Amino acid sequence: MLKRWIAVSAAAMLLVSGCSSEKTEKPAKQETEKAEEATKGTNEENEIPFHYPLTGTGSESEVEGRAVAVMINNHPNARPQSGLDQADIVYELLAEGDVTRFLAIFQSEQPEEIGPVRSSRDYYIELAKGYNSLYIAHGYSPEARELLDKGYIDNLNGMEYDGTLFKRASFRKAPHNSYISFDNVLKGAEQNHYSMEESPPSLAFLSKEEAKAIEGTTAKSVMVSYNNELFNVIYEYDENLKKYKRYSNGELTADYHSGEPVLLDNIFIAEASHKVVDSAGRRDINLTSGGKGFLLQKGKMTEVEWENKDGRILPVLDGKQAGLVPGKTWINIVPSSPGLEQTVSLQSKQ
Repeated sequence: MLKRWIAVSAAAMLLVSGCSSEKTEKPAKQETEKAEEATKGTNEENEIPFHYPLTGTGSESEVEGRAVAVMINNHPNARPQSGLDQADIVYELLAEGDVTRFLAIFQSEQPEEIGPVRSSRDYYIELAKGYNSLYIAHGYSPEARELLDKGYIDNLNGMEYDGTLFKRASFRKAPHNSYISFDNVLKGAEQNHYSMEESPPSLAFLSKEEAKAIEGTTAKSVMVSYNNELFNVIYEYDENLKKYKRYSNGELTADYHSGEPVLLDNIFIAEASHKVVDSAGRRDINLTSGGKGFLLQKGKMTEVEWENKDGRILPVLDGKQAGLVPGKTWINIVPSSPGLEQTVSLQSKQ
C-alpha cells in the first residue's frame, strides 16, 4: 500500500502583494507573523524531534516520503506557475537558447497542482537522480529519452500519460498547459510499483546562532542575467520576512491560484561550463567538475566553491560544505563564460 507523504503542519504561507490588481495588499506586520508561524520550530532540536531533510524545518512526527522532481516551464506564457512556492529546492538552468527551465524538488510539501510541466533534458535527470527522486516531465530530448527508456531513473512522462495522469489546462495553450496533481503523482507511482517511502539523505543546515552570525557582502537586491531580459532574475531581500523574494522580468514569482510568493532562505548561484551540442541549440552542461559560486543568505553574499556530492550541487566554503539556513533553496546554474562576475550583479534598491 502506497504511503502518503507527511505534509508540513501549520505552514501558513504569505499572500503576495502587488502581483495583481485583484489581490489585496496585506500589512508587513501580518506577513511577518505568517512567516514566523511557517518557520516555527526551525532548528529547535530540544523542542522539535524530527526535521525535513531538504529544508531542515521541524516536524512533530518522523519524516518519510520520497522526493519528487518536476520539470517546470518558465516561458513567459507559462507564468505564473503552480506549486513552485511549495518546492524545497528549485534548480534553474538554461535549456535551448537563452531560455531557462526549472527542476522543482518536493519532499516536505505536496502541492495540489504542479506545472506547467515541460520536457526533460539529460542534465536535469542527473540532478533529480542525486535526490533519488521520482522524476516528472512531459517530453524529452533524444539524450534524455535514452536515459528514461533504459530505466536510469523512476519517472512519469506526459508523452505516455497525457490526458490521464497529466491534464491540459483550458486557460493556456500547448506546450504551456500540461499539469499534474500530487494525487496523480502518487497514483502513477503505485501503478508502476515505484516505492515512495524512503526520504532522501539530509542536507547540512545551520543552527539559529550560526544563521544569525552569517557574514558577507551586503546583498539586498541581486540580479542573475541569462542574457535575455525575459529570463533575467532579481532576488529582493525582505527585511521583515528575513527571506528573499524572486522576480522574473520584473514580475513576482508567485503561485497562479493562491498568489502565495516564493520565499527563499538560500540562493546558490554556481557557474558551470555550457556547450551547445546540436542544431536545435540543446546543451551539454558540466555539473561534475566543480567551480565558483555565490551563496546568498540573510541579506549577505559569500563567495564559495561548488562541488558535486553524490549528484547534488552543493556550496563549499574553506574546504567544507557550507551550511544552509533552514528553509527553501533556489539554485541558479549560469554559464562559466561570461562567468559569475558578468552574470551576477548587486542592484540598488529604489
